Amino acid sequence: MTAIRTMYDWFADSVAQYGDRQTALEVAGEVLTYAELDALAARVAGELVAAHGGVPARVGLLAARSTAAYAGYLAVQRLGAVVVPLNPSWPAARNATIAADAGLDLVITEDGTDLGTPAVDLPAARTAALRSGPVPDLPASAAGPDDLAYILFTSGSTGRPKGVPIVHRNVSAYISHVVPRYELGPGARVSQTFDLTFDPSVYDMFAAWASGAALVVPDKKDLLTPVRFVNTARITHWNSVPSVASIAMRLRALRPGSMPTLRWSLFCGEALTLRHAEAWRAAAPQSVLENIYGPTEMTVTWTEFRLPDAVQDWPRPANGTVPIGTPYPGQEHLVLDEEGRPAETGELVVRGSQRFPGYLDPADDIGRFLRMVDGTAVVHDGTTPLTADHWYRTGDRVGHLDGALVHLGRLDHQLKIRGYRVELGEIESALLDLAGIAEAVVLAVPGPGGDIELGAVCTGTITDTAEALERLAARLPAYMVPGSLTVLDTLPLNANGKVDRKALTTFLGTAIAA
Repeated sequence: MTAIRTMYDWFADSVAQYGDRQTALEVAGEVLTYAELDALAARVAGELVAAHGGVPARVGLLAARSTAAYAGYLAVQRLGAVVVPLNPSWPAARNATIAADAGLDLVITEDGTDLGTPAVDLPAARTAALRSGPVPDLPASAAGPDDLAYILFTSGSTGRPKGVPIVHRNVSAYISHVVPRYELGPGARVSQTFDLTFDPSVYDMFAAWASGAALVVPDKKDLLTPVRFVNTARITHWNSVPSVASIAMRLRALRPGSMPTLRWSLFCGEALTLRHAEAWRAAAPQSVLENIYGPTEMTVTWTEFRLPDAVQDWPRPANGTVPIGTPYPGQEHLVLDEEGRPAETGELVVRGSQRFPGYLDPADDIGRFLRMVDGTAVVHDGTTPLTADHWYRTGDRVGHLDGALVHLGRLDHQLKIRGYRVELGEIESALLDLAGIAEAVVLAVPGPGGDIELGAVCTGTITDTAEALERLAARLPAYMVPGSLTVLDTLPLNANGKVDRKALTTFLGTAIAA
């Protein structure tokens, strides 16, 4: 059985093994070996200790796609403190709210941004100066398996960000699985497409650094031309949201055989359509293609589905998406119906070594966990402590196909229209089958009379939307045909690179009301 390690332990083991013999990080034109990155992180850790007058407990990281960002992340882990990634592109008020809710002692910045918390500013010149000089003596890390490693903040239903703490034990279970599965090690070159505020970045960084691989960071322009980045940077291990594949398709960049260096291609964060998967497979024929899934609360990703080599052997769910597969070893799941009883189709509830211990604010735990008593779910009401026996409610609807889980959308993406149960994903899949449509999103929006209506948004070369809806009506029942189809040049994306459904819902609602 693999020993439980802290996040820094995983990195430190590679430093000891590879030192200056392997590259650890390539970012913004800089290349650092494992020994160099370790020394830089130690010097940054020394700056944190000096600024705080001791080891801080929680440190915000307001930096992105820079040497300071990655050295800062490791510096916090080196001290056994908790890192709280912040996003420089977010409004300052949102970052300040997170800083206050997380109880930060310090914030690492690159431009002196003031969040009302003491800061250590690491502009490029200061970070460059820290590349040399003595490595300070630092206190030994006191972090253990059950101590917090990082806190990520996700959107909350109240409008206030919700803190998701992850402990080292969760991360160690995750890393122990993914490193051997994806054959990571010296010579592997791992993409880093995700912002640090989005938890797949933990895979990018620590699956690479736990194995002696190189983390290769694209800039924002590179993300708009992923095929060019893969080839220029000689990427072997790709990981992104499916939207990046969609961008490449729209630019007609996914030409057959256009990414010969790729050995592994992972997609997560939103539904991967069979259409996008087929295009990516053709462009990277030497790459194993895998769809992975997991809520932030279950530590990065939690299920896996490896597509067969032959496209004709791929499963074909009704909603046109790649299955999310089966849970990682040692993880457990149930599928429950609306009455909280086991079912073939329903809400996915999960637990296991990757399950987080509960939200930063315990009030957020209420209704989000449950226990099974005599075969029926009892929802957590906050009057008793959470235990490892509690199941986390993902809010995702799933079904089964040939032993694999299929993601059917969020619970709030399943609607009743005129008494009929409607899956938005099924309508989106039907739209994608129409000529001229590249991407499609179907949304529920309030109509003029207050009733819920369906609206669709797409990209592509389609010009006659009325004719497209007529073709859709030939395939679907009338209650599943959207009342409108709007063509956009591009779909809006949120900070995590996912399609911004909230922005599209607002857009459609305004258009309908006009």
